[in-house]
Amino acid sequence: MIQEENFEHILAKKYMRTELLPHAFCSGCGIGIIERMILMAFEELGEEEWKRTVFVSGIGCSGWTPLYFRSDVAHTLHGRALPFAIGLKLAKPELNVVVVMGDGDSMAIGGNHLIHAARRNIGLTAIIVTNMVYSLTGGQMAPTTPEGAITQTTPYGNIEPSFDLIELMKAAGATYLARWTTYHIIQAKNSIKKAIKHKGFSVIEIVSQCPTFMGRYVLNKSDPRDIMQWFKENSIPISIASTKSPEELKGKIVVGEFLHKPEVMEYTERLKLLKERVGRR
Repeated sequence: MIQEENFEHILAKKYMRTELLPHAFCSGCGIGIIERMILMAFEELGEEEWKRTVFVSGIGCSGWTPLYFRSDVAHTLHGRALPFAIGLKLAKPELNVVVVMGDGDSMAIGGNHLIHAARRNIGLTAIIVTNMVYSLTGGQMAPTTPEGAITQTTPYGNIEPSFDLIELMKAAGATYLARWTTYHIIQAKNSIKKAIKHKGFSVIEIVSQCPTFMGRYVLNKSDPRDIMQWFKENSIPISIASTKSPEELKGKIVVGEFLHKPEVMEYTERLKLLKERVGRR
């Protein structure tokens, strides 16, 4: 355990349960960077926003992300973070509800809940950590594993196409969408701020390094610095990606803010209007 008086970083002292540190993540894991992005966003949003925020997470490495925060946190069943968060938002619509999930937790076992949360446009902020494999259980194939990648469950190469989360969420009805990598700290922080203030279903995908499994199996890079460099070199802003062919974008990560539709009514607001209408009968 790191004693708090020896832990000098202001964000950690203010927002983290320093008595739980050091954390359980592998050396070089990107989740610590994502924790920093979230805390930087709330530091700029202010204390009142932090006080009325509840974090919800599921199972997987990313499910541990908010457990180190000095905040109300619900650690739920695998794939069921979103239905828990939806119930919380319906009961207390004034709260900021931030859901942290991995690509498996959100797009595999929890994929049905993800689609319908977007369809309803309920006011949740979903931060989805994509590391292209199931890391907690040993590096198996995930819905985001690239074609051809060698994993524990695809020893001869993955033959399945991977999900494009942004396109999936566009079609389902989400009203704020952004994608960044752990290299894009400031940009991701700004998107998290915007997502929390947005009235509607917000999804921020953060492509993150897992040196232990994704680095070794997918990228053939076990040094996190090399993976971060790969993120830098292979990320393309939306404005440039729009000029490229699908073949030119193969293997690239398109980053930026993809969608912001504040004019669409949020689900709890629709529910409030329904209650008022029914109550007048």
